[in-house]
Amino acid sequence: MSSKCFHCNEDVPNEFNVFIRFKEELQPVCCYGCEAVTNEILENGLEDYYTFRTDSALKAEGLSDDLNSLLDTFDDNDFQQDFLVDLDHSKETHLKSVVLSIEGMTCAACAWLIERDLNKLNGVTQVNVNSTSLRASVTWDTRQLSLSDILKNIHRIGYQALPFNPDDEEQKRNQENKNYIVRLGVAGIMTMQVMMLAFALYFGVFEGIEQSHQDYLQWISLILSTPVIFYSAFPFLHQAFNALKRKSLNMEVPVSIAIYGAYTASAVATVNNTGEVYFESICMFTFLLLLGKYLEFRARMRATEFSVNLLKYIPINARLLQNNQTTNIPAKKLNINDVILVKAGEIIPADAEIITGITSVNEAMMTGEHAPVTKQEKDTVFAGTVNHDGVITAKVLQRFENNRINSIIALQDKTLLSRPSVSKLTDLVAQWFTLILLTIATLTYFYWTHNDNPHAFWITISVLVATCPCALSLATPTALTGAIASLTRSGIIIKKDHVFETVRKLTHFAFDKTGTLTQGEFAIEHVECIEPKYSKTAVLSLAAGLEAYSEHPIAKAFAHIDKTEVTNIAVVAGYGITGNHNADTLYFGKHKSTAYEDFQSVLTINDQPIAYFKFTDILRENAPQTIAQLSEQHIEPLVLTGDNSMAAEQVANTLHINTIKKGCTPVDKVHEIEQLTQQGAIVGMIGDGINDSPVFNASHLSIAMNSGADIAKSTADVILTKNDLSGLSQLIKKTHFTYRVIKQNLAWALGYNLVILPIAISGNLPPWLAVIGMSGSSLIVVINSLRLAKV
Repeated sequence: MSSKCFHCNEDVPNEFNVFIRFKEELQPVCCYGCEAVTNEILENGLEDYYTFRTDSALKAEGLSDDLNSLLDTFDDNDFQQDFLVDLDHSKETHLKSVVLSIEGMTCAACAWLIERDLNKLNGVTQVNVNSTSLRASVTWDTRQLSLSDILKNIHRIGYQALPFNPDDEEQKRNQENKNYIVRLGVAGIMTMQVMMLAFALYFGVFEGIEQSHQDYLQWISLILSTPVIFYSAFPFLHQAFNALKRKSLNMEVPVSIAIYGAYTASAVATVNNTGEVYFESICMFTFLLLLGKYLEFRARMRATEFSVNLLKYIPINARLLQNNQTTNIPAKKLNINDVILVKAGEIIPADAEIITGITSVNEAMMTGEHAPVTKQEKDTVFAGTVNHDGVITAKVLQRFENNRINSIIALQDKTLLSRPSVSKLTDLVAQWFTLILLTIATLTYFYWTHNDNPHAFWITISVLVATCPCALSLATPTALTGAIASLTRSGIIIKKDHVFETVRKLTHFAFDKTGTLTQGEFAIEHVECIEPKYSKTAVLSLAAGLEAYSEHPIAKAFAHIDKTEVTNIAVVAGYGITGNHNADTLYFGKHKSTAYEDFQSVLTINDQPIAYFKFTDILRENAPQTIAQLSEQHIEPLVLTGDNSMAAEQVANTLHINTIKKGCTPVDKVHEIEQLTQQGAIVGMIGDGINDSPVFNASHLSIAMNSGADIAKSTADVILTKNDLSGLSQLIKKTHFTYRVIKQNLAWALGYNLVILPIAISGNLPPWLAVIGMSGSSLIVVINSLRLAKV
């Protein structure tokens, strides 16, 4: 039995006897690539990586000539303009900075290893690696080091790195996060100080306090609370002002009136030595409201780690074929009618028409379907798809900016603009509540003024404080924060704030098939042996021996099977693979037999069929339960898939889904969703491929599997990080519970205000009791919302 590789933890072939020395002990490695990486790490004094890592590294791949050529492309000046930041303001140091997207990191030890390794390079001035977002920021002197040198160094220690070009939205989110932290810090620190002073004032009311001491404490409270009101609470005022400019009312309007009204009244009381002050209440209210909004924002901020890096999908370089000579150039520089050469295993760099050659192409990143498509002369291939097993030459049909993948992204942006919006329950309540509250406060003031009451202003302020919409303001954000925290623990990341309300209204839910309802990996469903002298075990072993040398997705179905040793391997592009076992010639691949048309592959020995193979894409474990639970919620499921085979119908029938649309392009999927929307349906969509990103924006609710494409996760409203469809059921159940809690919070907040309002209007509510009532009401709402975080 083979041992495990010390570096990547994969099986070490029995015949491969290579070891490295770690802490005076010999450790096995599975290949020369892992040996080279391990020695590089140890020789650079970074052996602590193996002590503190929490997971095995990826299998190391050597720097082949093709990989070297690919990475050299990043040194092209025109190409670098998309992702490099020039820090050389003085034109002396030639400093540049780049953000890299790194694959293969599993823990903080990986980040430490990459940082330490890059810091050893001459010219590197700063490295910051984030193992959570899988990003690295590197600053270096271009006179001493090229970008390709940095990328190659990262590859040498077992990771894959590409430049990342962060979009404007992500930069805005990062800036917003910094602003939140500063505003929260100011509010938190000042609130603690003002609260201590408030306790002294409270005790002074009962025990007696000299007027000069009281004045001093109130003036200090005024000074300390001013930054909270005019900095930390400013976003509420800004949003309220914007709402009033639009001639509408939102929750920020009563919040701003309460905060700035109470602050103004307290400031007047401090200056004139008359009336009560409420500095501690408004500071605490501001801090709690900011905290709730920040926690909600942070939950959505986690989604930035799924931001799309288009360089992963659009190939970096291309082999331009001119006068029978190939030249590596950036794919962005290809022109229409240029001729390109694409080798087996490479990503196709442009939408093109095949001139010579036959191959099979994996178009999963476009269609979501993992079964390769045979391509030959005059067939069209698309940028970003993978050329599996043949060498082809092709004529470029579209420039870089007009290729199919960019068209999908453009369609995504277009559908984003027409996305249906759903109003918030709290905003609707706030509009009426604000209008009624302002009307009552105004009438109260005029009533007591008309009756010559010297305390008319303070009675009006008591009305505003007592009926301050603190509890109402906290009713929704605290409940949502608790629910989001609970869902995050369950592997359900909420990215957009409309999710909870939209889930409640769903009438239809559309599923992609491959990678969503199914696992997106082939498994052997049936083997039909037609030659009696070969057992099922024998034909499986022979087929596994051939497929061990194949890049075809079907090969993974044989990974766990004992393999017969096969020699003289040759790939028959677009069809299958051949080899020799003893004196026999083996073939495994496509077949033409009409008698076995239900089977996808045949195994032949000396051109005689001995077994036919049928493959299936395994259903995800919780798919049947999820579909059944949707039906119980009166949500109609449907399938929208790019797969045009009978497999799509088999999946739908197995799951008792009545509506299925096969062979869908991204445009077809958008059209189907738009038709349902026009009929008044509220539609959700779950998928995993690049082809699903446009339909995500056409849907009212979009959910992406974590195993899917980055662009799908970037576009989606929700991400299932555990790739478990039961997360959809959990989301629906949690949403309904959340809304019950929100309704309870709103009922309490409104009920409290209805009870306290007549007491405050009558002038019989002492200021200190108004403060206690307001704080107590808010506390009850927070405690009720905390139930959501525990479920």
